[in-house]
Amino acid sequence: MNSFTFWSPTKVVFGENSVASVGEEIKSFGGTKVLLFYGMGGAVSGGLLKRVTDSLGEAGVRYVAVGGVQINPTVQFAQNAVNKHRNSGFDFVLGVGGGSVIDTAKAVAHGLANPDVHIWDIITMDVALERSLPIGSVLTIAAAGSETSLSAVLTNAELNIKRGLTSQFNRPRFAIMDPTLTYSLPARHTACGVVDIFMHTLDRYFAPDTDNALTDELAEALMRIVVSYGRVAMEWPDDYKARSELMWAGSLSHNALTGLGQTLDFSVHQLGHAISGKFDIPHGESLSITWPAWAKYVYNTDVNRFARYAQKVWGIAGSDNDAAALAGISATVDFFRSLGAPVSLAEGLSDDVQVNIEELALLCSYNNTRTIGAFKVLGYDDILEIYRLAL
Repeated sequence: MNSFTFWSPTKVVFGENSVASVGEEIKSFGGTKVLLFYGMGGAVSGGLLKRVTDSLGEAGVRYVAVGGVQINPTVQFAQNAVNKHRNSGFDFVLGVGGGSVIDTAKAVAHGLANPDVHIWDIITMDVALERSLPIGSVLTIAAAGSETSLSAVLTNAELNIKRGLTSQFNRPRFAIMDPTLTYSLPARHTACGVVDIFMHTLDRYFAPDTDNALTDELAEALMRIVVSYGRVAMEWPDDYKARSELMWAGSLSHNALTGLGQTLDFSVHQLGHAISGKFDIPHGESLSITWPAWAKYVYNTDVNRFARYAQKVWGIAGSDNDAAALAGISATVDFFRSLGAPVSLAEGLSDDVQVNIEELALLCSYNNTRTIGAFKVLGYDDILEIYRLAL
């Protein structure tokens, strides 16, 4: 087992009707006045927002609710919220929704604690993040894992650039996780969530330093669970067992557990961020588009690792590791397709969209100033070829 540091301080309150405890949870962490964020209206129409605000009222916690967070959240939205509420005395920020809402809450918490700094400068790490407000989450989709992770990803809509910030200040104090809140999700959102969960572990699993037996077994088990129950949730959206397994898998897949002792790769996420930042498509679809091309380009770097993945996750065995590796890649692509997720740029973008892969490669490589990945380090030319394979 390789050396690692693991710290996952978020309190998880899991189960049906757990939303009722949100007010008391905020009080327990010292919150008295909350700036609450939600999405494009589903929390209102479905009655969730009222359940949350009723709980806040019963606990004596004051609040202001702000809706309208988009699927690819923008730094402009977060900055406008900070500008409006910087002098309002908020001491806690709450996200009621999925990863986009929770990431927005994180960004606003950083902005309120640092009102003289633009949030984008924090995200790009031009300004060091040294303080923030506490954050809580009420999760409505199993996907990003933001409810327990140290990550936040926002898009600069003026630049069409999507960037992520990794910081322990991004860790929510608590996560309210009620699987029944995911019953009414559109099939596309469920599919994107399943892909995102799966990829959070895949981007950890394919690492250059794999000498961690338990970490590997945890990762492989989680991926098998996601495949099995992802299919069930797509066919029976109100299956509590499937929704609960996926919701917990989403948190564990991105709280660092499934990559302990390994160097993070996350090439596919970086490749996908350039696509979703440019074309404003769902994050999960940018991953399902990118992974097949990435896998075909890099699998020769460690054929044995891909063969193990094929055997442990997909049950593909054989003496020819090269054939098994390719079969495992094909099985993954077939799984994404079975969810209705696109597996190429042609499938994921409308016919009238013009794709300039040179531009995408420049966006991903920060104008050819950085490499990405660890399993195989990728420069501009590698990135360009992967995008070509993804057409």
